[in-house]
Amino acid sequence: MKPFLMLRAAELAAERPTGSVEDVHFTEALAASVIEDTSSAGDTVLDPFAGYGTTLAVAARLGRVAIGVELLDERVALIEARTAGRATVLHGDARDLSGLVEGVLDRPVGSVDLVLTSPPYMTDVHHPANPLTGYTTDDGVYATYLQELENVFAQVASLLRVGGHAVLNVANLVTGDVVTPLAWDVGRVVSAHLAFRGETFLCWDEHPPGHAGDYLLWFQRT
Repeated sequence: MKPFLMLRAAELAAERPTGSVEDVHFTEALAASVIEDTSSAGDTVLDPFAGYGTTLAVAARLGRVAIGVELLDERVALIEARTAGRATVLHGDARDLSGLVEGVLDRPVGSVDLVLTSPPYMTDVHHPANPLTGYTTDDGVYATYLQELENVFAQVASLLRVGGHAVLNVANLVTGDVVTPLAWDVGRVVSAHLAFRGETFLCWDEHPPGHAGDYLLWFQRT
């Protein structure tokens, strides 16, 4: 676990999927660094919020068994194209993670080696869109969002092997003069189920808009 990583905004922009107005949350180079540091060839890598498929694409390229869950149809199709069939992409809601993943594991439950993900972000103010419905409904409540993320990572803890890692990319967010300590809030709820091992500060040459600080949070099943 490195105390900080230097990252380039141009690299992030270059990896934006064609036709998307949103950047991916982290680069392929970052994913490769985490995957190589915390897993070996043949290990199982899981992303419960697969998004545009960065974790899965890199894990498959590095010879890992890549499994991801994605809610949005169009992103499932994008990931399948990006990974060319080398990853298992499950179309579903991460809040139902265990039921989705247990059916495709080729080893017993409790044998995932690494979870690398970035959950969808939410601020504590002016954010009615619900991240856990793909921002498609306006029933978002920050406290409820955190409770539901805690439930997702309780399931992550049950899927990980003893000694396995969960690494989360989460940022603290700025809305006007208000800072939402999202990284710390997510870290707190995940720590109820996994041992916190530390953080890596992501040092961007151009800070992503709306971020007060960007981090990798490292957890382990003990």
